[in-house]
Amino acid sequence: MTEKDLPQKTDSNPAEDIESKKVLEKEFFEEEKKSDHNPNETTNLNPEKYDNEEDFFNLALSELKKKRAFLEKEIKELEERKIKIEQEVSKSFTGQSDSIARRVKGFQDYLTGALQSLSHSVEQLELIAQPVVVTPSPLDKNKSKEETNDREKIEPIQAIADTFKPDREFILELLGQYTEGPDYYADPWKFRRSLENEDTEILEDWFFNMGGRGAQSSRGNRSKNVLVSAALISILGELYGDRFQALILANQPERLGEWRRGLQDALGLNREDFGPNSGIVLFERSEPLIERADRLEEGNEVPLILIDAAEQNIDIPILQFPIWLAFAANPDELYLEENLD
Repeated sequence: MTEKDLPQKTDSNPAEDIESKKVLEKEFFEEEKKSDHNPNETTNLNPEKYDNEEDFFNLALSELKKKRAFLEKEIKELEERKIKIEQEVSKSFTGQSDSIARRVKGFQDYLTGALQSLSHSVEQLELIAQPVVVTPSPLDKNKSKEETNDREKIEPIQAIADTFKPDREFILELLGQYTEGPDYYADPWKFRRSLENEDTEILEDWFFNMGGRGAQSSRGNRSKNVLVSAALISILGELYGDRFQALILANQPERLGEWRRGLQDALGLNREDFGPNSGIVLFERSEPLIERADRLEEGNEVPLILIDAAEQNIDIPILQFPIWLAFAANPDELYLEENLD
């Protein structure tokens, strides 16, 4: 009889069981060392290597817990880095930019106020020539006293503020009509809308105190400024007729488009009324506007120059013309215009 023919032993030996348990624990600790070496690496868990299924699941659960702890630690570190970066950005970029913006806006407000004050001061000056007294020469003693008095009398130049005073009643009558209500069926070039009391006060000051030359505070937006300008164009059209032409300065096509649409609506005009040979001419730059105004004066015509509130600088040659109106924007209006740009 050989060993194969002998019956297999079925009873377990306690010494062998203890030995197999030690081997299993040794393999378990070796797997743990491998997983601790790099938490991102996945341990090669092979259920066939373990006789006890419970030991396999315990080892797998241990691996998952370690990976979870490692990921939680990384998430916490990333959150701390995010908070630190946000604090640095808020201190180094946003705070500095806000400070610079406040300084620039304050300086801009100062320049705007100074320019307006200077403009009003210049416009209120009474430019009246002082009479010149001529001392008669001894050679002229034989001349009559009348001729001497005629030489001594030099007529003073009329004050700028008196330019429209002869037409004061007519202008006030038109302004009164404009405040009564709109006239939607008026003829072209006649004012079809209505004005508020503040609008009429601006125009009265411009006509009778400034003599048709100077800056007025903006009404808050371009639409209201265009409405005031339309009333002004209608009045000057009544005074000067075909000799009158309006020249509008705004440095962007979009702004000129708002002027054109507003004047079309308020005066009942068409697109043909806007052009080099028409009643209203639109300009993006001051140089061609000045050239056009010079040609009109040479032809004994009257140019009216209207300057948009977004224009922060006015060329000095514009100030030489007899009739011009510039709208001075407030700081908030300038800030909104810059943001739209």
